[in-house]
Amino acid sequence: MSIGRINRTKGIALAAITSTAVAAGVILIQGAASADPAPTLDEAKKQVAELQHQAEVSGESANDLRGQISASAARVKALQAAIAKQQGQVDGVKRQIGSLAVAGYQTSGISTTAQLLLSTNPDQFLSQASTAQAFAGQQNSALRRYQVAQGKLTDLQASEQTELSALQSVQAKQDAFKKQLQTNLDNAEKVLDKLSAADRKRIEEENAKAAEKARSERPTRSGDRESTDLPNVPASGRAAIAVNAALSQLGDPYVWGADGPSSYDCSGLMMYAWGKAGVSLSHSSKAQTGEGRHVSKSDLMPGDLIFYYSPVSHVAMYLGNGRIVHAPRPGKSVEIAPMDEMPYNSAVRPG
Repeated sequence: MSIGRINRTKGIALAAITSTAVAAGVILIQGAASADPAPTLDEAKKQVAELQHQAEVSGESANDLRGQISASAARVKALQAAIAKQQGQVDGVKRQIGSLAVAGYQTSGISTTAQLLLSTNPDQFLSQASTAQAFAGQQNSALRRYQVAQGKLTDLQASEQTELSALQSVQAKQDAFKKQLQTNLDNAEKVLDKLSAADRKRIEEENAKAAEKARSERPTRSGDRESTDLPNVPASGRAAIAVNAALSQLGDPYVWGADGPSSYDCSGLMMYAWGKAGVSLSHSSKAQTGEGRHVSKSDLMPGDLIFYYSPVSHVAMYLGNGRIVHAPRPGKSVEIAPMDEMPYNSAVRPG
């Protein structure tokens, strides 16, 4: 074998070895990058709590669009009713025009002068001609009414299309928030999937135990409180009704968009509780910030709504003695908690 052929053979072999090594290195790097280390139990709890909180933020953003969607849908419905009514008017004028056209058809083929010359009874013809002119005047009037009615119908139809486009745009925004909510919940599940079966079971048992404890603190049907851990709530009037309604839901699960009777999100719980007291609230923590008299933190009274984060994405009900009742976030249940465990924003007094 010649020296040239030997060198070429060595080069090919070296290139093959190098390529194999590079490929192996890439696989190892990719494997190391994709195989994230499993979090500790405490780390997993923190990550899950943050992802669930972000899910709630998206959920309340979606809730905040409920009012816009309802108002826009109501406007669309009103426009559609107006269009149906106006279409009836247009059709009525069209029928009238048709009737007038048929009535005047017999004399429309020849001129008035020719008809007079050919008539055997000129006096009778002149009387008929006057009637024909009246028909013509009615036709012109009907045509003008038709133009006006059709113009109004066209305007209403244009308004409907504009409102439908606005409604679809808001619904698309809400759908995007719902999608983000679900993405955050899915990511929380992925974190839990990295834990051992024993650690997952431990978290599930802790959540179940917390929910059971909360349920045990519910007021009885007579309004008495069996748990000595429950704070004394010196509320009266409608605030007392709202407080007891909220406390009666202790242990019920957080479900986005729910407002009872067996599951709630944060604003849904406030809506439900104050609804029992005869006060109507929106299903949105942001909207609820404007549905009551603003009160300072130092003047809080039981039943007041406390809002958290900036911008507002969570709401709870003040119980007194620095405690609140609220639906915390996905994966949790309605519970009593310290009022300062989240960043305080503002407060209002409904009713």
